[in-house]
Amino acid sequence: MEYRTLGKTDLEVSIISFGAAPLGSEYRKTDESEGISAVHTALDLGVNFIDTSPYYGRTESEIVLGKALGTVNRNQYYLATKVGRYDLQNFDFTANCVIESVDQSLTRLNTDYIDLIQCHDIEFVDLNIIVNETIPALRKAQKQGKVRFIGITGLPLKIFRYVLERTKVDTILSYCRYSLNDVSLEGLIPTLEDKNIGIISASPLSMQLLTNKGAPSWHPANKKIKSACMKAAEHCRNKNTDISELSLQFSLANSKIHTTLMGTANPTNVKKNIACVGRNPNTQLLSEVLEILDPIRNKTWISGRLENN
Repeated sequence: MEYRTLGKTDLEVSIISFGAAPLGSEYRKTDESEGISAVHTALDLGVNFIDTSPYYGRTESEIVLGKALGTVNRNQYYLATKVGRYDLQNFDFTANCVIESVDQSLTRLNTDYIDLIQCHDIEFVDLNIIVNETIPALRKAQKQGKVRFIGITGLPLKIFRYVLERTKVDTILSYCRYSLNDVSLEGLIPTLEDKNIGIISASPLSMQLLTNKGAPSWHPANKKIKSACMKAAEHCRNKNTDISELSLQFSLANSKIHTTLMGTANPTNVKKNIACVGRNPNTQLLSEVLEILDPIRNKTWISGRLENN
């Protein structure tokens, strides 16, 4: 396993990390014992950064993760969770709510501190609330020793610039913006490096767009994006390659991204994902796939308030 320092924090994180959303049955109904085994497999193979949220499975992910980590030495992993999003349309970033949310997460996760607390999908609210109320409240929790570092997450890259121009955070979590079909995150990296912000990239498979199975019915991408990704996946199959592996290898190869989150509750898939570490993608195939995806390069979808996109 390879490790990188997460921005200005002192966290030396594995370059591939464990996304715990599937523990909350976000993509399929998962068995609790299987999910716990997946966590333990990741830790045994050198993964030391785990990300969850009370939103995933509407607290189920945190509960199962808490059970999984109950038998693991606390200094073996870094734990990240979130505040502010609790259901599809339930957002509350007020000071009282986020402080209560931190305490509830501590209980569910069976720990007395969280390494990284993140404001979850901030594009759905007025960003001034995040700057003027949420982050100051989390700083108080930080002083109390409940959380160590503070970050923000979301899909539109515009939200990160807005917040970083007005206050200080330690990390950003960007999803679906550094993958074979969308490398928009590259444009933000110089700003993040100037401020020494930790960079977490999630969904390198673009929420299953870059898989043989293809995008789920709920996926917000338009037909043109889905069609191009299906064509790329088919091309990889014809070359006896799984586009998921190519996608993950591509994402992991960027040394400026400190860690890439991969979510699965399947121990076998955990092993397959970690096997991609240190393996460079086939350059010829990569070039062919990027050409197929070029018409939809950096195309995304609206998330949250229009003014935040």
